[in-house]
Formats: sequence, C-alpha cells, structure tokens
Amino acid sequence: MTKTLLIKNARVVVTMDEERREIDNGAIFVRGNVIEQVGPGADLPQAADEVIDATGHVVIPGLVNTHHHMYQSLTRVIPAAQDGELFNWLTNLYPIWANLTAEMVHVSTLTAMSELILSGCTTSSDHLYIYPNDCKLDDSIEAAAKIGMRFHAARGAMSVGQSKGGLPPDSVVEDEKAILKDTQRLIEAYHDTARHAMQRVVVAPCSPFSVSRDLMKEAAELARSFGVSLHTHLAENVNDIAYSREKFNMTPAEYAEDCGWVGHDVWHAHCVQLDDAGINLFARTGTGVAHCPCSNMRLASGIAPIRKMVNAGVPVGLGVDGSASNDGAHMLGEARQAMLLQRVGFGPDAMTARQALELATLGGAKVLNRDDIGALKPGMSADIVMFKLDQIGFAGALHDPVAALVFCTPANVSYSIINGKVVVKDGILQSIDLPLVIERHNQLATDLLLGG
Repeated sequence: MTKTLLIKNARVVVTMDEERREIDNGAIFVRGNVIEQVGPGADLPQAADEVIDATGHVVIPGLVNTHHHMYQSLTRVIPAAQDGELFNWLTNLYPIWANLTAEMVHVSTLTAMSELILSGCTTSSDHLYIYPNDCKLDDSIEAAAKIGMRFHAARGAMSVGQSKGGLPPDSVVEDEKAILKDTQRLIEAYHDTARHAMQRVVVAPCSPFSVSRDLMKEAAELARSFGVSLHTHLAENVNDIAYSREKFNMTPAEYAEDCGWVGHDVWHAHCVQLDDAGINLFARTGTGVAHCPCSNMRLASGIAPIRKMVNAGVPVGLGVDGSASNDGAHMLGEARQAMLLQRVGFGPDAMTARQALELATLGGAKVLNRDDIGALKPGMSADIVMFKLDQIGFAGALHDPVAALVFCTPANVSYSIINGKVVVKDGILQSIDLPLVIERHNQLATDLLLGG
C-alpha cells in the first residue's frame, strides 16, 4: 500500500504554482512520491501514515541547484587560489585536483550534497570534468543514491591541454573518443527518462577553453541521439571572451550556436559577459543559464545581467558553483546573493525576494528541462522543505516570512522531504552519519593537498 504524508498547520505554504499562491495555515498531502493536494488545512485530509506539524514554519518547494563542482569542497580556501581571477584560480588548482581518487569523489559528493540539502536544496546538478586515477562519475552517482538527493550528473570532460593551446595541464585531459564512449556508457546505465526520476545524466564538455570544437559538436549529437541535456561553462569573464575571439573569431554565444549548443535542452553556467545578441539568441532558442552570483563575485568575474535575461525570456536558474570558487554551498544564501547583486548592478528594484526564490525553484526546474519539480501543486514530485521561524535570524521579520527567507541570514531547514521521503528531520540529516562523513572528508582534503 502506498504510504501517505501530511504536512499541516504551516504558517505559510509558498506554492510557486501558476497563481504564485501563498497559503496561510497551509497543508500538503502526499501519496508515495507525488503531491496529491495543497491548500488551506481545513480543506485537506486530517490523517496520513506520517504527519508533520509545520506550526511556525515556512514551507517552500525544494530548491534546485543548476551548477556545482562537488569535488571542489575538498579544496576550499587554498591560499594560492584565494585572490585570483578565473584563469589564475584554475591554474593553481589543476595540479592539486590531479591527485583526486575515487574515494575523494564519493566522499566529497556526500559532503557537498549534505550541505546543499541542509540549505533547502532537493535537486542538484554536478559538473565533474576531471577524472584522474580511475575516478568515474559513478562515484558521484552512488553517493547521490545513498544520501537520497535528486541528481543530474553531468559527465564533464577536458581534452585540450596546454600543449594544444588549452588551459589545463596535459596530465588531466582525456582522449575525445574515450570521453564520448564513457558518456554513452553512463547514459545507458543511469539516465532515467521517467517523470519524477531521481537520476539523470547530462553531456557536459567543460568549457570552450578546454575542449575542441569537434568534441563540442559530437557531444551535442550524442546528447540529442539519447534525448539528454547539455551543459558547459560560457562567457564567465573578460578573459573567457578574449579567448573565444582569439581562437574562434566569435563571441562565446556565436561559438555556442555554431557548435549546436543552443536550445531548450542546453544550459550554460555563468554567462556573466553575455552580450545583448547572446541574450536574444538564448531567449529565442530557450537556452538556459545557471547564475552563480557568489562565485562570480569571489573571482571578480562581474555582474551577470540577470534582470535583462529574465525580461527577455531566457530561462535562468541558480547555481552555487564549486566550493573552491564559492567556499560555501548554501542555496538559500545563493538566492539572497542573487537578489543583492542585481541590486548592486541595476538598482534597488532589480530583483525582489520572491523573484529570487522563483529563480531557485521554477527557474532551476526549467533550466534542467523538468516540469515535475520547483512547485508545490498536485502531480508534482514531493520535494518539500520547511524553515522554522523562531530562529534569531528571523526575529522581527515575521510580518513577511517569505521575504525573510531571502533578506535575512540564510537559515538551514528543519525538514526536507525528497521524493516523498523525509531526508532531514528536526534539522538532522537522516540518510548518512554526517559527523563521520565530515571527519573522513577533512582527512581526504589533507591527503589531496599533500599529493593524494
């Protein structure tokens, strides 16, 4: 018999449905892994197999992280990479990442996902593009299944090393035929096309400065032959633009279009320096953008014109990016920074708190090409997070608890339900022993820095 779950007495349920309803004293009834009813508590069933009393909580859809490099949580605040821009930062870290092992990938994924889940994230993409020492994307996928996170695993790749004019050292690049073969293997082994799927695979060559034009085009053909999404980095900073003009005599957006990398099945990370022609191209083709404000500020890449993109109709979601270029992975914090950074660049009304939450929910769902997450309404996946309002950070803000989630100090969840299962209860992760994972993660981080 299918298990039922009732969340009742919520201070407010933020639905993100078509009417953007915010329901006071709201309730949600879940059957199995799907939301069956959402509305005022009096209108819903009063009993279920499991009942969660949400008194004093804001309940929102699970947040969606559209860009991450989870292995980088092993190399936060490396001194040599603390104060450089993107290319300087990468060249300092590539030699360290060359020492990664399969266990490091697995444990760092557990750590990164724990951090995300506790911050309100229920679905995440991860872009793993470096595979030394027999590392495989399978190491991340197994971690996601263990912790219980909805996962879009992006099979990244680098194939153009320094000897061929690329940025990464030759020691961390792969043969292009081997990349495509392994990508197909992963799609066939793990990609789930079903509605409410917990696991999908993404084709994701790393960037225009680390793979060839041929690989970009062949990767797009492979992805479309299997009906999976495409992801890469694009137009992240001015050096990125300069590289594209020098190597391809094109802007990054023109290069993306030339390689077949536009469409509703494609999303690009950053796009800080995307020009007006690029914005119009993305809007016209439904090409998505993963906005990573903390990373963009950390690396001084600039302020992405998100307000302009959204107004033009570009699908935009949020990404925490790697924990070596953000040094944190708090999705609610990322929404806060998205709002604040647009205001710094474009005025105090450039983004509201509710618009930032929409980027983190519906926006992310659209970027990942999904229509089953990002909102709380009948038929949607039961990905639901709850924030307790009696914390010090919300004191004095209860006249608008929804805006408080974004304006005030980023809070952790008290409950997280992913695919109908309670993954966080009373602020404690239920699926893994987090203190043990952190202890092992810190030991592996030390080993990595010392050479594996």
